[in-house]
Amino acid sequence: MSVRYGLLTLLRDHGPQSRAQLTGRLQVPRPRLLAELDRLVASGTVVEAGPNASRGRRRSPLVELNPDLRLAAIDLDARSVGVEVTDGRLQAVAAHTEHCDIRTGPVTVLGRVTQILDKIRAEGHFTRLDAIGIGLPGPVSFREGIPVSPPIMPGWDRHPVRDVLSDEHGCPVAVDNDVNVMTLGEQHSGVARTVDNLIFVKIGSGIGCGVQIEGRIYRGAAGCAGDIGHIQVDADGPVCSCGNVGCLEALFSHEALARHAESAADGDRSPVLAERLAARGSLTARDVADGAAAGDAVCIGLVRTGGRRVGQVLAGLVSFMNPSMIVIGGDLADLGHILLAELRSVVYQRSLPLATGDLPIVLSELGGRAGVVGAAVLASELAYGDTV
Repeated sequence: MSVRYGLLTLLRDHGPQSRAQLTGRLQVPRPRLLAELDRLVASGTVVEAGPNASRGRRRSPLVELNPDLRLAAIDLDARSVGVEVTDGRLQAVAAHTEHCDIRTGPVTVLGRVTQILDKIRAEGHFTRLDAIGIGLPGPVSFREGIPVSPPIMPGWDRHPVRDVLSDEHGCPVAVDNDVNVMTLGEQHSGVARTVDNLIFVKIGSGIGCGVQIEGRIYRGAAGCAGDIGHIQVDADGPVCSCGNVGCLEALFSHEALARHAESAADGDRSPVLAERLAARGSLTARDVADGAAAGDAVCIGLVRTGGRRVGQVLAGLVSFMNPSMIVIGGDLADLGHILLAELRSVVYQRSLPLATGDLPIVLSELGGRAGVVGAAVLASELAYGDTV
């Protein structure tokens, strides 16, 4: 870790600090730290922030991140886009969320992202961006800044997302898989703040997990580590969007739950689902969640079956990786404690006792904001001199 990066992230996470506080926290030679700090002040990245609180002695001056620093955080999902502009401490100064169909292609979607950022700039929230972080719902080559053969993103394969946004907005851009980005968010600001070895599972339009080892995101050789949605769990299962059969994602996701729900409604096995299907002509995963909350046996069964299948995959990961925590996020985390109880049961029964003795499996604290918070962290890591 460079001294520059250490200084800037300390100021990001802890606010204004004295030079003595920074020296104590970073534990690097004082002359080296002060020389780097002088360079940051000269460049305008860090500014003087006034004197420290008096303790009966001469008050030491504080330094802080320049309040004019601006980072853009973009969270793209299959059905929505969230955009936030933050200051250097990751505090939002402007935010916008809207429906967005990822299947309309990169030109349309990235064009809309640029329109949103242009509107935020026109409102006076920034004059220039220092970095952009963006999460995409598919496999990403982090090194190249491009999606690679994403199953639910037609037309996006190898599209130069990083270069397009960098050219458009005149700043460096980091592109990552959305679950990796959510993992960063949860570890920085959510329930996993004190955890260095983490599995974050997103259950929504697809299923994936972010893997953090010793405080760093593990992406694998080609950037597709954690794509557990395409692990086969039923050799006789339905065809998945990736072309294979019986993938976890094909059996438990938005589309899979809607399919199971409509089958149950057509077969008159669930009066709750049958009534909703008759009223609207189609069902969604939300209907299953509502039915489960209302005590409908079929809906509860669908959630439990999904939880067991996810737990089956996670049990293998736990025995292999031995994480300190598993966090469940994504839209289908709304299925709540029924899902969590079933998932925990399978993981605790099927994983090594040594690996699960103190293993918490919990719901995301950030919920729907995990992606945009993580994208801001990603942007700051780039701006401050690291590549997470």
